[in-house]
Amino acid sequence: MKILLIEDDAIIGDAVKSSLEKAEYVVEWAKNGLEGEIALTDSQFEAVILDLGLPKKHGLDILKNLRSKKNQFPVLIISANENIDNKILGLDLGADDYLAKPFELQELHARLRAVIRRTNQSADNVIQFGPLSFNIKDRKFLAQNKELSLSKRELNLLELFMLKNNRSISKENLLEKLYSWDEDVSENAIEVYIHRVRTKLKPFGVEIINRRGLGYSLGLQNPWSLFYPRRSWSFSGFLSLWSSLFWSTLLFFFFGLII
Repeated sequence: MKILLIEDDAIIGDAVKSSLEKAEYVVEWAKNGLEGEIALTDSQFEAVILDLGLPKKHGLDILKNLRSKKNQFPVLIISANENIDNKILGLDLGADDYLAKPFELQELHARLRAVIRRTNQSADNVIQFGPLSFNIKDRKFLAQNKELSLSKRELNLLELFMLKNNRSISKENLLEKLYSWDEDVSENAIEVYIHRVRTKLKPFGVEIINRRGLGYSLGLQNPWSLFYPRRSWSFSGFLSLWSSLFWSTLLFFFFGLII
């Protein structure tokens, strides 16, 4: 999961970035308002942590512009200004939560999980897809109640698919969301991780589908694939399957009469 942190205080920014990275988030840190606004136009994020008293552009102006463009990802304001009018204004402009400085990092993590959970319309910390479940708090995947062994990059990849709720993600978007600005990677790297995750999901009936022209998404394996591994759930696939079954039954009945 990729988070944008917009914070000009070096001590706070470094502490927040380090703690989130230890929790296996991918974090981009913009150190002034203008840099943060450019980042929001150039990259895609799952959530934004936004300071208000920023140099070059105020945090409330960034928030106002963001919501005017119909961007719906969650925004968590962090600010030393505890004035109630300031809090109300931030929330009314579209922020999902407001955390006053100083704060405990554990509380920041909890509030971040809460706004992400609400965005994904989940009543608790668990997101479910078929036999697969992801605990946002513990950052663990279970498949049929067995924990999946995943590297950090594999976990972040699978998390993206879960958060997208069966919508396709292009290879370019996957690159943006899985890697930070200073990492130089090729599209082949994504293919490697997709293959690894796909292999780990296969025994549980979950697959990563490549929708040509759209991107990748999670899907559930065709139960008939145990007997007909190359069949799909397309209409032509059903016709072919039932045709095979019909002729097999007819031949069996015919030879039964002869015998």
